[in-house]
Amino acid sequence: MKISIRMDDITPDMDWVKFMRFKTLCDRYQVKPLLGVVPDNQDKKLHIVEPGTAPVEDFWHYLKKLEQEGWRIAQHGVTHCYTTQKMGCFPLNRLSEFAGIAYEQQYEALKRGRDILNRHDIRTDIFMAPAHSFDHNTVKALKKLGFRRMTDGFGDAPYSRWGMLFYPISYRQSSVLKKCGKKGYTTFVVHANTMDDKDFERYEQLFAAHRDRLIPYSELLELQPKKRGTLGNVREYLMAVTKFVLVNMRGLSV
Repeated sequence: MKISIRMDDITPDMDWVKFMRFKTLCDRYQVKPLLGVVPDNQDKKLHIVEPGTAPVEDFWHYLKKLEQEGWRIAQHGVTHCYTTQKMGCFPLNRLSEFAGIAYEQQYEALKRGRDILNRHDIRTDIFMAPAHSFDHNTVKALKKLGFRRMTDGFGDAPYSRWGMLFYPISYRQSSVLKKCGKKGYTTFVVHANTMDDKDFERYEQLFAAHRDRLIPYSELLELQPKKRGTLGNVREYLMAVTKFVLVNMRGLSV
């Protein structure tokens, strides 16, 4: 199974030391991730460094440079602040920036986020929902705004649903790594802000051992999505609910 990488929570005030450390790994193994950029970060947990202390002179110019190097960009919510406890269509978490909010409000918020990116010459048709949480109104608003891809869902290949193209994330990384001979594609989700030394060591070992399975995210976007049936959609929903329960059981890690 081929593996792509997405990096969440990319902001001007992220932990740049950890981001650059992970980027060094990516450069060493020619990994070209998808970056989830928060247009207007208001999440206090993501305010990590003081303004003006980043190692790059201009955050938005730096993103354009990464694009030129083959990295891809997604809009990662708008403010990254959770406003509801709705689980949405992909029930991995009981908190959301969007699920449960009226369509008009979602549309205006998402448009504001898109416009912020556009003003900085960042144009993307890929959306990354904070906490993997969105509902039908989110999808409807995204489509009206010109988005046509979302990085979420479970499965072994991109698929189409609700008039949108979905690029699945891994259910459990350890299981994917054991499936060396299995055909298919998945995405590993990386939060560099919260990584520690052991996490960096694990990813370096992963990249070294599976470098022949790593693909740029742009390659994933070139695949022809499948039309998935009702049984596949039900299976995905049940997998998400199961993972939610397991993750929230004390002492159990998945």
